[in-house]
Amino acid sequence: MAELTQNEKRLLASLAQEQKADASRLATMLDTSPEAVVQWAHLAEEKGLVSLERIVNKAFVYTDEGKQYVQNGLPETQILAAIGQGSTLSDLQKHAAFKIGFGQLRKKGLISVSNGTVIKAEGASTADDEAALKNPKTGGQRVKDLIRRGILQETESAVYSVGITAAGRELVNRGLDLREEIGALTRDQILSGAWKDATLRRYDITKLPKRVYPGKTHPYQRLIEEMRQVLLEMGFTEIYGEIVQSSFWNFDALFQPQDHPAREMQDTFYLKERLPLPDGWERVRDMHERGGDTSSTGWGGTWNVEKAEHCVLRTHTTALSIQHLAAHPTPPVKAFCISRVYRREAIDPTHTPEFEQLEGIVMDKGVSFRDLLGYLREFYMRMGFEDIRFRPGYFPYTEPSVEPEIYVDGLGWVEMGGAGIFREEVTAPWGITHPVLAWGLGVSRVAMLKMGLKDLRLLYRSDIEWIRESPVCREQRPSKGGRT
Repeated sequence: MAELTQNEKRLLASLAQEQKADASRLATMLDTSPEAVVQWAHLAEEKGLVSLERIVNKAFVYTDEGKQYVQNGLPETQILAAIGQGSTLSDLQKHAAFKIGFGQLRKKGLISVSNGTVIKAEGASTADDEAALKNPKTGGQRVKDLIRRGILQETESAVYSVGITAAGRELVNRGLDLREEIGALTRDQILSGAWKDATLRRYDITKLPKRVYPGKTHPYQRLIEEMRQVLLEMGFTEIYGEIVQSSFWNFDALFQPQDHPAREMQDTFYLKERLPLPDGWERVRDMHERGGDTSSTGWGGTWNVEKAEHCVLRTHTTALSIQHLAAHPTPPVKAFCISRVYRREAIDPTHTPEFEQLEGIVMDKGVSFRDLLGYLREFYMRMGFEDIRFRPGYFPYTEPSVEPEIYVDGLGWVEMGGAGIFREEVTAPWGITHPVLAWGLGVSRVAMLKMGLKDLRLLYRSDIEWIRESPVCREQRPSKGGRT
């Protein structure tokens, strides 16, 4: 048997007299706290020397409202007592307890109303409810109703009972060395040699120490920071922007037609506020109506200024990219942002109405679609994904467009977002004459794959156990060229 600590020995010696006692009594005997007694008992229980039982006691406490009802009766009792022969609804409405009591009586079927007259049901009584209020321990379901109504509150308290086992009694009978033990030697004890006569505490070097949970950043935030560092190392500059955007920047400047389904209420959070249009908005209008000065024919129809002024919660971070390009139309531009976006989505394991999106743009002389694929491949490989491929896609504001996919064991190929080269209809109104590579990638999807999650909602919950178990650092797999 493993060596006993001095405190375990003291506990066994006390239990030899009591056989069984609660932690509070033992704490008084040992001049310590009940929490310490429980801790020592856990250690002794692992060795089979004591038994430890947690006993939960439930009690009911009256709220301030409940205290009034104990004195005056429940509202339904008061109203029932006020109903006499020919009592009308208007008469009862004058009673202070009417609002709550009348509703309870109707809910329980104890009264009925006919032509404004309130009639008691035969044998109508609230005696059982009053009995439950006065003696909650025997009230059953009625007590649960009182708790739900905020009249009672249920409280729990736990006490620990510690008993000595046969093995513990046998050990006590053989004799316990209760001499004080030294756990740490002082300088004086070492110099004087007093340590030679001291009783030293024995340590079990095979026993694992108590697990410590230090404070650390949320796993999802760590991943976002990892993405940020990867892009900064690739030479990108981080940009920021407002959550509230005008429809002009969120949709129109990206050449999304004003009757596009994505602009409807079921997809977008619209606000009552409006924002003025920026200088040069007329060029965007002309691009929508007839293609401006480009070879495009535009969308036709009449472009609505008021619709463009409507404010929305941004549905994508591309609204920030086009604003950055409008302010910096001269190359080179190499920027990214990782920000939250908002869409009217039903909450389920794979969808939430708000989530993070990673947006990137590169504008320079001579950049091509081939460069775009290279940037995306480099980013995902640095994030630890080896197998990457691309398939054609369609987006209103890029042409050509592509959807990057990564291969995940057990899931196959998983689509990660959208990318492409901004159409001339997007860049021309701002005097941009060079190609702009752009992409919008789902951050939460990367997080789910890297962390092995099946429920997106975990990323936004403070599940303390999951946060504790999530490693601070993850092993990065070396690149092998990837699957094609």
